[in-house]
Amino acid sequence: MSTSLTGGCQCGAVRYECSAEPLFTGNCHCRDCQKATGGAYVPAFAVPVQSVKITGDVKYYESRSDSGNTFSRGFCPTCGGRVFGKTSGFPQFILITAGSLDDPSRFKPAMDFFTSSAQPWDHMNPDLPKFPKQPKA
Repeated sequence: MSTSLTGGCQCGAVRYECSAEPLFTGNCHCRDCQKATGGAYVPAFAVPVQSVKITGDVKYYESRSDSGNTFSRGFCPTCGGRVFGKTSGFPQFILITAGSLDDPSRFKPAMDFFTSSAQPWDHMNPDLPKFPKQPKA
């Protein structure tokens, strides 16, 4: 992906612009992400928090992740669209959901993680590296 990534929620009340290249990209298959999306996984990428300019009101829901850290899911209070994620384990990063990109085709996942929680009907790309839990930083 090249710099200047833009996106937002479904209704447009929350928008962002990111000036950094992703530090990592991947598909999270943890149960928290499954429950939050109603799907098999969340495709997301991490960038330095200072590289993202956010406009609009973002609400956060906090939960305890499988790693024991606090995970905060950022969403639009108007349409409910999930856009961001933050973890107490890596406060210097913000996660951005790939589906929130204006051009989601720019997202290229590099791994699947928390695959130990993946559902049997979740057919993962066999070419991507798999991590049963969170990969080591």
